[in-house]
Amino acid sequence: MNLHEYQSKALFSEYGIGVPKGYLITALSELDGALDVIKSNGWVVKAQVHTGARGKAGGVKLVKTPQEAHQVASELLGGSLVTIQTAGKALPINSLLIEETLAIEEELYLSLLVDRVTCTHTFVISSAGGMDIEAVAEETPEKILSIPIDPTVGVMPYQCREVGFALGLKGEAFKQIGVLMKQFYQLVLDKDISQLEINPLIRTADNQLIALDAKVNIDSNALYRQPALVKMRDYSQEDRREAKATQHDLNYIALEGDIGCMVNGAGLAMATMDLIKLNGGEPANFLDVGGGATPERVSEAFKLILSSNVKSILVNIFGGIVRCDLIAEGIIQAVKEVGLTIPVVVRLEGTNVELGREKLAQSGLSIITADGLADAAAKAVEVAGK
Repeated sequence: MNLHEYQSKALFSEYGIGVPKGYLITALSELDGALDVIKSNGWVVKAQVHTGARGKAGGVKLVKTPQEAHQVASELLGGSLVTIQTAGKALPINSLLIEETLAIEEELYLSLLVDRVTCTHTFVISSAGGMDIEAVAEETPEKILSIPIDPTVGVMPYQCREVGFALGLKGEAFKQIGVLMKQFYQLVLDKDISQLEINPLIRTADNQLIALDAKVNIDSNALYRQPALVKMRDYSQEDRREAKATQHDLNYIALEGDIGCMVNGAGLAMATMDLIKLNGGEPANFLDVGGGATPERVSEAFKLILSSNVKSILVNIFGGIVRCDLIAEGIIQAVKEVGLTIPVVVRLEGTNVELGREKLAQSGLSIITADGLADAAAKAVEVAGK
């Protein structure tokens, strides 16, 4: 789960990490109040959307007068933003962060993420921070330093010194980088964060380190431990179908094909999509209804699948924890509720499979049964073509 910049900076402030003075607005009528609160020679107007590269896409603007601020805010607020990271999707701009301007001496990069190779939290730092950090990683990787953190001892003083020397910091800034790294690490542990990023981390004219930007990604598997953070979730920034799936405890990812998939188990779902491709079809989605699927969840899953342009639906259920007869009830309920007119291919195996198949056969609905996974995928592709 992602947080907006203003939410991330609020977390930073709780942990003593320096951020610029800022004010959030959700309507143009609030802008004058924000400018009055933030006494500055100029302001930065930032679109609050869940993506990076906002500056290059026109989502971050420097203004020097209240008139300029009004013009920029009126152009951004209520509009949308597409960046190189949104894959062509336009994200709605429902709020703006108005911040003070600061005297920047140097732009640095600092992030803390989970390294899947070393199985540790790892700091990634660079003296070449700013909008082109991706180019730095590609063209001059020697400018990027990784510092893995041993979970048994945490952030060690020698690692802080190593980072300080690598960034060329001196005096107060050198002291602050060590404190910042420890604050970062504690924040990650406390809030179940999978990635923190400051780009740029600036060194000001008076040698202070300030987080000019902030990105926070929270481990979705740990949200049950973070009720306060869950309240910060902005569903408007997510795919509408994926957001709805989350509310029903369904794992759903929209794809570009026309064959809807409903499967229990992530591995089985991947295999199902592979077989659809192998038979010349294109899956419309990844959908894992989970091991504890109920008729109600199956019904919601069908509605999600039908929210995209599909020509057939393949239901592939292995009844271990969940019984096949319950899945059959859910399929029948969903088909009746939504008035389904496209072909549905069902493959059931496992607990109460015969009872499940019997219920489907007696439903009076036009449901195509399959004997195995390969047979089901072939039939789903065939009827989609018709």
